[in-house]
Amino acid sequence: MPDAARAAGYSRAIDEILTPNSLKVLQKRYLCKDDDGNAIENPSDMFVRVAENIASAERVWGADDAGVAEVARDFYDLMTSLEFLPNSPTLMNAGRELQQLSACFVLPVADSMESIFGAVRDTAIIHKSGGGTGFSFSRLRPAGDQVRSTQGVSSGPVSFMRVFNQATEAVKQGGTRRGANMGVLRIDHPDILHFIGCKEDGDFANFNISVALTEEFMESVKAGTAYGLKNPRTGEPAGELDAREVYDRIVEMAWATGDPGIIFIDRINRDNPTPHLGEIESTNPCGEQPLLPYEACNLGSVNLSRFVTFGEEGAVVAWDRLGDVVHRAVRFLDDVIEVNQYPLPEIDELARGNRKIGLGVMGWADMLIKMGVAYDSEEAVALGEKVMGFIDAEAKAASRKLAAERGAFPNFEGSVYDTPEGGPIRNATVTTIAPTGTLSIIANSSSGVEPLFAVSYVRTVMDNDRLIEVNPVFEEIAVKRGFYSQELMALIADHGSVHGIDEVPEDIQRIFVTAHDIAPEWHIRMQAAFQTHTDNAVSKTVNFGNDATAEDVREVYDLAYELGVKGVTIYRDGSKENQVLSTGKTGKGAAGAGEPAFVRAGEIEPRPRPMVTQGRTEKILTGCGNLYVTVNWDEEGLCEVFTQMGKSGGCASSQSEALSRMISVSLRAGVDPEAITKHLRGIRCPSPSWTEGGKVLSCADAVGIVMEHALSYVETGEVPSGVVKNTDTLDNLSGACPECGGSLEHESGCAVCRACGFSKCA
Repeated sequence: MPDAARAAGYSRAIDEILTPNSLKVLQKRYLCKDDDGNAIENPSDMFVRVAENIASAERVWGADDAGVAEVARDFYDLMTSLEFLPNSPTLMNAGRELQQLSACFVLPVADSMESIFGAVRDTAIIHKSGGGTGFSFSRLRPAGDQVRSTQGVSSGPVSFMRVFNQATEAVKQGGTRRGANMGVLRIDHPDILHFIGCKEDGDFANFNISVALTEEFMESVKAGTAYGLKNPRTGEPAGELDAREVYDRIVEMAWATGDPGIIFIDRINRDNPTPHLGEIESTNPCGEQPLLPYEACNLGSVNLSRFVTFGEEGAVVAWDRLGDVVHRAVRFLDDVIEVNQYPLPEIDELARGNRKIGLGVMGWADMLIKMGVAYDSEEAVALGEKVMGFIDAEAKAASRKLAAERGAFPNFEGSVYDTPEGGPIRNATVTTIAPTGTLSIIANSSSGVEPLFAVSYVRTVMDNDRLIEVNPVFEEIAVKRGFYSQELMALIADHGSVHGIDEVPEDIQRIFVTAHDIAPEWHIRMQAAFQTHTDNAVSKTVNFGNDATAEDVREVYDLAYELGVKGVTIYRDGSKENQVLSTGKTGKGAAGAGEPAFVRAGEIEPRPRPMVTQGRTEKILTGCGNLYVTVNWDEEGLCEVFTQMGKSGGCASSQSEALSRMISVSLRAGVDPEAITKHLRGIRCPSPSWTEGGKVLSCADAVGIVMEHALSYVETGEVPSGVVKNTDTLDNLSGACPECGGSLEHESGCAVCRACGFSKCA
């Protein structure tokens, strides 16, 4: 395909201003490819494709070919300035066969087999199209409840969630990754305790879960009283629970696993713009987009890092230019609705009926840094509220202007806007703070309203080839002020922060705070500042250090309720485990002083398995579920390892069996057990888990942990408690990218790899 941008006379070629990492992500995930996987467009062509496709909606409102071309050029300029980007499905699919441009959907799950399995079918269709799905299971009757049609009893909502989870496991999005789900259950459902703990054993890997908290429940927590449960089948009372005990359980599980999150369902429904169409029961997989059943939302983000100007008074926000971009972005997103091909007719009807859009931001941390403002400061919180208030006001003004041209959204009558003072508006909602993990890589900006995750970090490629990635604003300042060096960047990457590093000036340390430098309360205060002027909700992760307590989590949840946010996601970091495999220890059978012994291939055979062994078995929780690891030994030392995956079985079970067989052969061939454990420890998978005393990074890491325990037992007769932590290079990143092996960052209710652009959320 020729360079469409230059051929059509568009004003700029975006390829020239993108970073190498941006180009790599676009090449891997966004550009059109032929049947052999070769790109047949460049980034400029992609933006032309998107701009012309979205601008074609203008024909519905009477534009001729010249008018459409003019709007297309404006949309192209808007995106290639990197001042605004639409959500990933729009960049990927606009102007292509799929033409599905939305990322998030909510589906209804009513209390019948027909509805439940109809929702499973619809979920598969949406995941196939590249979207993520949210569900409320609150309408399903509790476990053990009566089923009249069969004279049996119900298995309950958690059991049916397992069906959705398995269906998601089987359906891959675009042949690359599985879809993301959000499961919600009301706090007054009789099965709420089962739901709160459902991920404790590593199940439901394809779900984020959130508890829908009512204000009645929160007030009962404050008062220390019981609250009532209700059977959704009959609407009748179904007993009581102690509110504080249930709240404690939510906090404990969130502290231990990151799930469940919480949403304040009454608060969400007070801001429901179309209450005459029903109640909002769930959100999309990241928690930032509350939607009615069968609703979808089209999202986009303004890059705030591009709106700082420098004058005699120092750094200021370019308000006029920001307002102009907001108006153009609202028109863009409204046009997306018109050309979108929704995956289900019910979604098509409601999406066009309410015309919800969600304009948000990215680059907030970059804006603060450029303005010399620390993220964890009163000044930053006040500026955040001012910036989002401006964006929200301008977005609504733009939507009302569109309503004058095109009419109000079809379900306007009966909506909260249908008042003498309100007047017509084109879109039922206009603002959302969505995750921007991959978009922020393209735009070379910080993600959403999150602080920086790291100032500098190590990306490992091939055989321990370490590449230092540095925040571009920090690098620019470091060079300008004369303290930049490769050695310092490596030190910062190992340290995980600039705090406490003498080579970095104190004023720079103050503004370059990372997610783990910031006290949790500042995460919530910033989220609340943006929520004040956001129609939908704010996607934000409250990051905790691994030494945080359950009480710390409780304080954040309490503060979130008091400050008016709509939901909270937390992530407690591990103990900064090493990111890459360490080099092996010198073997015990060394050939010389400190030198390992080597043998040629075929020169050694493993000794026969002894007839009698002794050993020990440990159950250890991994991201795949419970793994039972048996380590046996005889008079010569460790000689074999067996593994058995719990009820989940499947691929993880076969791989762990293969691993244990290879370890057993190696042990009986004389390989030092410590060398084996050294290589196993620190291997990461996308779903790490917590166990007593620390974090289990993968099934391989779990086997290494149990082998360490067995070695200690054989040598000393004692077993160390909990997980023995890794001690090599430290970082603040958690989990491994399933596509490139890079480290995942937990932000905006999601997990994102900044090395290749992978996002766990759809």
